[in-house]
Amino acid sequence: MAALLQAAGWQAQRRRAFLLGLAPSLLVLLAITLLPAAALLVASLTPLSLTNPAATFHFGDPLGNYRHLLEDGRFLASVVTQLKLSASSVTLQVGLGLGIALLLNGPSKLLAATRAVFLIPMVLPPIVVALIWKIMYTPDVSPLHRAAEALGLPYSSLIANPDTALGAITLADTWQWFPFTMLMVLAALQMVPESPLEAARLDGANRWQLFRFIVLPHLRPVLVVCALFRLIDSFKAFPLIYVLTNGGPGTVTEVTNYYGFIEAFNFSYWGYASAIAMVILTGVFALSWFVGRLGWSQHEHR
Repeated sequence: MAALLQAAGWQAQRRRAFLLGLAPSLLVLLAITLLPAAALLVASLTPLSLTNPAATFHFGDPLGNYRHLLEDGRFLASVVTQLKLSASSVTLQVGLGLGIALLLNGPSKLLAATRAVFLIPMVLPPIVVALIWKIMYTPDVSPLHRAAEALGLPYSSLIANPDTALGAITLADTWQWFPFTMLMVLAALQMVPESPLEAARLDGANRWQLFRFIVLPHLRPVLVVCALFRLIDSFKAFPLIYVLTNGGPGTVTEVTNYYGFIEAFNFSYWGYASAIAMVILTGVFALSWFVGRLGWSQHEHR
Protein backbone atom coordinates (compact mmCIF):
# COMPACT_ATOMS: atom_id res chain seq x y z
CA MET A 1 0.00 0.00 0.00
CA ALA A 2 2.80 2.39 0.88
CA ALA A 3 4.49 1.58 -2.41
CA LEU A 4 1.30 2.41 -4.32
CA LEU A 5 0.94 5.73 -2.50
CA GLN A 6 4.56 6.56 -3.18
CA ALA A 7 4.11 5.73 -6.89
CA ALA A 8 0.98 7.90 -7.06
CA GLY A 9 2.84 10.78 -5.40
CA TRP A 10 5.68 10.42 -7.88
CA GLN A 11 3.22 10.48 -10.80
CA ALA A 12 1.58 13.64 -9.41
CA GLN A 13 4.97 15.35 -9.07
CA ARG A 14 5.83 14.29 -12.61
CA ARG A 15 2.59 15.81 -13.96
CA ARG A 16 3.20 19.06 -12.07
CA ALA A 17 6.77 19.27 -13.41
CA PHE A 18 5.48 18.60 -16.93
CA LEU A 19 2.85 21.34 -16.66
CA LEU A 20 5.37 23.82 -15.22
CA GLY A 21 7.77 23.07 -18.06
CA LEU A 22 4.99 23.47 -20.60
CA ALA A 23 3.60 26.69 -19.11
CA PRO A 24 6.01 29.15 -20.86
CA SER A 25 5.22 27.65 -24.27
CA LEU A 26 1.50 27.78 -23.55
CA LEU A 27 1.75 31.44 -22.54
CA VAL A 28 3.61 32.30 -25.75
CA LEU A 29 1.02 30.35 -27.76
CA LEU A 30 -1.75 32.24 -25.98
CA ALA A 31 -0.12 35.60 -26.71
CA ILE A 32 0.66 35.09 -30.39
CA THR A 33 -2.17 32.78 -31.49
CA LEU A 34 -5.23 32.62 -29.27
CA LEU A 35 -5.50 36.30 -28.38
CA PRO A 36 -5.27 37.51 -32.02
CA ALA A 37 -7.78 34.81 -33.01
CA ALA A 38 -10.14 36.01 -30.27
CA ALA A 39 -9.73 39.61 -31.46
CA LEU A 40 -10.50 38.47 -35.00
CA LEU A 41 -13.65 36.71 -33.83
CA VAL A 42 -14.81 39.79 -31.91
CA ALA A 43 -14.16 42.04 -34.92
CA SER A 44 -16.12 39.67 -37.18
CA LEU A 45 -19.21 40.26 -35.03
CA THR A 46 -19.15 44.02 -35.63
CA PRO A 47 -19.56 46.31 -38.68
CA LEU A 48 -16.08 47.70 -38.04
CA SER A 49 -14.58 49.83 -40.81
CA LEU A 50 -12.08 52.68 -40.98
CA THR A 51 -14.87 54.98 -42.08
CA ASN A 52 -16.84 54.13 -38.92
CA PRO A 53 -14.42 53.59 -35.99
CA ALA A 54 -17.30 53.94 -33.49
CA ALA A 55 -18.62 50.55 -34.67
CA THR A 56 -15.65 48.77 -33.07
CA PHE A 57 -17.74 47.46 -30.18
CA HIS A 58 -21.17 47.61 -31.79
CA PHE A 59 -22.78 44.15 -31.41
CA GLY A 60 -26.33 45.00 -32.43
CA ASP A 61 -26.27 42.43 -35.25
CA PRO A 62 -23.41 40.02 -34.45
CA LEU A 63 -24.19 37.57 -37.27
CA GLY A 64 -24.77 40.25 -39.90
CA ASN A 65 -21.41 39.76 -41.59
CA TYR A 66 -21.87 36.00 -41.77
CA ARG A 67 -25.37 36.35 -43.25
CA HIS A 68 -23.99 38.70 -45.85
CA LEU A 69 -21.31 36.16 -46.76
CA LEU A 70 -23.99 33.64 -47.73
CA GLU A 71 -25.46 36.23 -50.11
CA ASP A 72 -22.15 37.45 -51.50
CA GLY A 73 -21.66 35.82 -54.90
CA ARG A 74 -18.08 37.03 -55.15
CA PHE A 75 -17.22 35.42 -51.81
CA LEU A 76 -18.85 32.12 -52.80
CA ALA A 77 -16.98 32.15 -56.11
CA SER A 78 -13.72 32.76 -54.22
CA VAL A 79 -14.41 29.70 -52.05
CA VAL A 80 -14.86 27.55 -55.17
CA THR A 81 -11.64 28.97 -56.63
CA GLN A 82 -9.79 28.25 -53.39
CA LEU A 83 -11.02 24.65 -53.32
CA LYS A 84 -9.93 24.15 -56.94
CA LEU A 85 -6.49 25.57 -56.23
CA SER A 86 -6.05 23.55 -53.03
CA ALA A 87 -7.22 20.26 -54.55
CA SER A 88 -5.07 20.55 -57.68
CA SER A 89 -1.91 21.84 -55.99
CA VAL A 90 -1.98 19.37 -53.08
CA THR A 91 -2.64 16.43 -55.42
CA LEU A 92 0.19 17.43 -57.74
CA GLN A 93 2.64 18.16 -54.92
CA VAL A 94 2.03 14.86 -53.14
CA GLY A 95 2.00 12.80 -56.34
CA LEU A 96 5.04 14.47 -57.90
CA GLY A 97 6.97 14.44 -54.62
CA LEU A 98 6.26 10.73 -54.16
CA GLY A 99 7.28 9.86 -57.72
CA ILE A 100 10.54 11.81 -57.66
CA ALA A 101 11.41 10.49 -54.19
CA LEU A 102 11.08 6.93 -55.48
CA LEU A 103 13.34 7.77 -58.43
CA LEU A 104 15.97 9.46 -56.25
CA ASN A 105 15.98 6.89 -53.45
CA GLY A 106 19.45 5.33 -53.42
CA PRO A 107 22.98 5.62 -51.99
CA SER A 108 24.51 7.12 -55.15
CA LYS A 109 26.43 10.41 -54.82
CA LEU A 110 24.85 11.60 -58.06
CA LEU A 111 21.38 11.01 -56.62
CA ALA A 112 22.36 12.87 -53.44
CA ALA A 113 23.49 15.89 -55.50
CA THR A 114 20.29 15.75 -57.54
CA ARG A 115 18.20 15.69 -54.36
CA ALA A 116 19.98 18.84 -53.16
CA VAL A 117 19.16 20.62 -56.44
CA PHE A 118 15.48 19.72 -56.12
CA LEU A 119 15.36 21.38 -52.68
CA ILE A 120 16.29 24.82 -54.03
CA PRO A 121 12.71 26.00 -54.85
CA MET A 122 11.51 25.16 -51.35
CA VAL A 123 14.05 27.43 -49.63
CA LEU A 124 13.32 30.45 -51.85
CA PRO A 125 11.10 33.20 -50.41
CA PRO A 126 7.57 33.06 -51.87
CA ILE A 127 7.90 36.55 -53.37
CA VAL A 128 11.06 35.47 -55.22
CA VAL A 129 9.25 32.41 -56.60
CA ALA A 130 6.39 34.65 -57.71
CA LEU A 131 8.80 36.99 -59.52
CA ILE A 132 10.53 34.05 -61.24
CA TRP A 133 7.24 32.75 -62.58
CA LYS A 134 6.10 36.27 -63.48
CA ILE A 135 9.09 36.41 -65.82
CA MET A 136 8.39 32.91 -67.12
CA TYR A 137 4.79 33.80 -67.93
CA THR A 138 5.45 37.22 -69.51
CA PRO A 139 5.82 36.70 -73.29
CA ASP A 140 8.14 39.66 -73.95
CA VAL A 141 10.82 38.46 -71.52
CA SER A 142 10.05 34.78 -70.99
CA PRO A 143 12.71 32.27 -72.11
CA LEU A 144 9.83 29.89 -72.84
CA HIS A 145 8.39 32.48 -75.23
CA ARG A 146 11.76 32.89 -76.93
CA ALA A 147 12.12 29.13 -77.34
CA ALA A 148 8.59 28.82 -78.72
CA GLU A 149 9.30 31.67 -81.14
CA ALA A 150 12.45 29.93 -82.36
CA LEU A 151 10.46 26.75 -82.98
CA GLY A 152 7.66 28.63 -84.69
CA LEU A 153 5.13 27.68 -82.00
CA PRO A 154 2.43 30.02 -80.64
CA TYR A 155 2.89 31.16 -77.06
CA SER A 156 0.61 33.41 -75.07
CA SER A 157 0.72 34.51 -71.45
CA LEU A 158 -0.85 31.81 -69.30
CA ILE A 159 -1.69 34.25 -66.52
CA ALA A 160 -3.56 36.57 -68.91
CA ASN A 161 -5.87 33.82 -70.14
CA PRO A 162 -8.92 33.14 -67.92
CA ASP A 163 -8.84 29.47 -68.92
CA THR A 164 -5.22 28.91 -67.85
CA ALA A 165 -4.54 31.51 -65.12
CA LEU A 166 -5.48 29.28 -62.18
CA GLY A 167 -3.51 26.37 -63.66
CA ALA A 168 -0.48 28.65 -64.04
CA ILE A 169 -0.64 29.50 -60.32
CA THR A 170 -1.03 25.81 -59.48
CA LEU A 171 2.07 25.03 -61.55
CA ALA A 172 4.15 27.69 -59.79
CA ASP A 173 2.96 26.57 -56.34
CA THR A 174 3.68 22.92 -57.17
CA TRP A 175 7.18 23.79 -58.41
CA GLN A 176 7.99 25.49 -55.12
CA TRP A 177 6.53 22.95 -52.69
CA PHE A 178 6.71 19.45 -54.17
CA PRO A 179 10.28 19.14 -52.74
CA PHE A 180 8.69 19.18 -49.27
CA THR A 181 6.82 15.94 -50.02
CA MET A 182 9.88 14.54 -51.76
CA LEU A 183 12.05 15.18 -48.70
CA MET A 184 9.53 13.64 -46.30
CA VAL A 185 9.04 10.55 -48.46
CA LEU A 186 12.79 10.08 -48.91
CA ALA A 187 13.20 10.08 -45.14
CA ALA A 188 10.36 7.55 -44.79
CA LEU A 189 11.85 5.30 -47.47
CA GLN A 190 14.99 4.94 -45.36
CA MET A 191 12.81 3.44 -42.60
CA VAL A 192 11.10 0.79 -44.73
CA PRO A 193 12.23 -2.60 -43.34
CA GLU A 194 14.25 -4.72 -45.74
CA SER A 195 13.09 -8.15 -44.53
CA PRO A 196 9.52 -7.96 -45.97
CA LEU A 197 10.95 -6.75 -49.28
CA GLU A 198 13.41 -9.63 -49.43
CA ALA A 199 10.70 -12.13 -48.55
CA ALA A 200 8.40 -10.73 -51.24
CA ARG A 201 11.17 -10.88 -53.84
CA LEU A 202 11.81 -14.53 -53.00
CA ASP A 203 8.09 -15.17 -53.48
CA GLY A 204 8.28 -13.66 -56.97
CA ALA A 205 6.78 -10.23 -56.37
CA ASN A 206 7.52 -7.63 -59.04
CA ARG A 207 8.35 -3.96 -58.44
CA TRP A 208 4.76 -2.78 -58.62
CA GLN A 209 3.65 -5.41 -56.11
CA LEU A 210 6.50 -4.46 -53.77
CA PHE A 211 5.45 -0.83 -53.93
CA ARG A 212 1.72 -1.50 -53.72
CA PHE A 213 1.67 -3.95 -50.81
CA ILE A 214 4.81 -3.14 -48.78
CA VAL A 215 6.27 0.30 -49.50
CA LEU A 216 3.04 2.29 -49.90
CA PRO A 217 1.47 1.12 -46.60
CA HIS A 218 4.64 2.26 -44.80
CA LEU A 219 4.51 5.62 -46.59
CA ARG A 220 0.80 6.26 -46.03
CA PRO A 221 1.14 8.11 -42.67
CA VAL A 222 3.87 10.33 -44.14
CA LEU A 223 1.76 11.08 -47.21
CA VAL A 224 -1.18 12.01 -44.97
CA VAL A 225 1.03 14.41 -42.99
CA CYS A 226 2.40 15.93 -46.22
CA ALA A 227 -1.12 16.37 -47.58
CA LEU A 228 -2.23 18.05 -44.34
CA PHE A 229 0.70 20.48 -44.30
CA ARG A 230 0.30 21.34 -47.96
CA LEU A 231 -3.49 21.67 -47.61
CA ILE A 232 -3.05 24.22 -44.83
CA ASP A 233 -0.37 26.10 -46.78
CA SER A 234 -2.47 26.11 -49.96
CA PHE A 235 -4.78 28.60 -48.25
CA LYS A 236 -1.82 30.98 -47.98
CA ALA A 237 -0.98 31.27 -51.70
CA PHE A 238 -1.33 35.03 -51.44
CA PRO A 239 2.12 36.12 -52.78
CA LEU A 240 1.74 34.11 -56.00
CA ILE A 241 -1.72 35.50 -56.72
CA TYR A 242 -0.78 39.06 -55.74
CA VAL A 243 2.28 39.15 -58.00
CA LEU A 244 1.16 36.96 -60.90
CA THR A 245 -2.50 37.84 -61.48
CA ASN A 246 -3.73 40.27 -58.80
CA GLY A 247 -6.82 38.08 -58.63
CA GLY A 248 -7.48 38.26 -62.38
CA PRO A 249 -8.17 38.08 -65.17
CA GLY A 250 -11.40 39.40 -63.75
CA THR A 251 -11.84 37.35 -60.59
CA VAL A 252 -10.92 33.87 -61.90
CA THR A 253 -7.92 33.56 -59.55
CA GLU A 254 -9.41 35.48 -56.63
CA VAL A 255 -9.20 33.02 -53.74
CA THR A 256 -10.87 33.63 -50.39
CA ASN A 257 -7.94 35.16 -48.53
CA TYR A 258 -7.26 37.52 -51.43
CA TYR A 259 -10.90 38.60 -51.40
CA GLY A 260 -10.60 39.23 -47.66
CA PHE A 261 -7.49 41.33 -48.34
CA ILE A 262 -9.43 43.44 -50.84
CA GLU A 263 -12.33 43.96 -48.45
CA ALA A 264 -9.98 44.95 -45.61
CA PHE A 265 -7.38 47.12 -47.36
CA ASN A 266 -9.12 48.36 -50.49
CA PHE A 267 -12.55 49.07 -48.99
CA SER A 268 -11.68 49.21 -45.25
CA TYR A 269 -14.45 46.75 -44.27
CA TRP A 270 -12.48 45.22 -41.43
CA GLY A 271 -15.43 43.57 -39.71
CA TYR A 272 -16.49 41.87 -42.94
CA ALA A 273 -12.91 40.86 -43.74
CA SER A 274 -12.58 39.41 -40.22
CA ALA A 275 -15.66 37.27 -40.88
CA ILE A 276 -14.04 36.03 -44.10
CA ALA A 277 -10.88 35.17 -42.15
CA MET A 278 -12.90 33.26 -39.54
CA VAL A 279 -14.60 31.25 -42.28
CA ILE A 280 -11.19 30.42 -43.75
CA LEU A 281 -9.87 29.39 -40.33
CA THR A 282 -12.87 27.18 -39.67
CA GLY A 283 -12.68 25.66 -43.15
CA VAL A 284 -8.99 24.85 -42.80
CA PHE A 285 -9.60 23.12 -39.46
CA ALA A 286 -12.53 21.14 -40.89
CA LEU A 287 -10.70 20.05 -44.04
CA SER A 288 -7.55 19.16 -42.08
CA TRP A 289 -9.56 17.08 -39.63
CA PHE A 290 -11.38 15.29 -42.46
CA VAL A 291 -8.23 14.51 -44.46
CA GLY A 292 -6.32 13.41 -41.36
CA ARG A 293 -9.19 11.29 -40.11
CA LEU A 294 -9.68 9.65 -43.50
CA GLY A 295 -5.98 8.93 -43.98
CA TRP A 296 -5.36 7.54 -40.50
CA SER A 297 -8.55 5.46 -40.53
CA GLN A 298 -7.51 3.79 -43.78
CA HIS A 299 -4.01 3.18 -42.40
CA GLU A 300 -5.35 1.62 -39.17
CA HIS A 301 -7.78 -0.55 -41.15
CA ARG A 302 -4.97 -1.88 -43.29
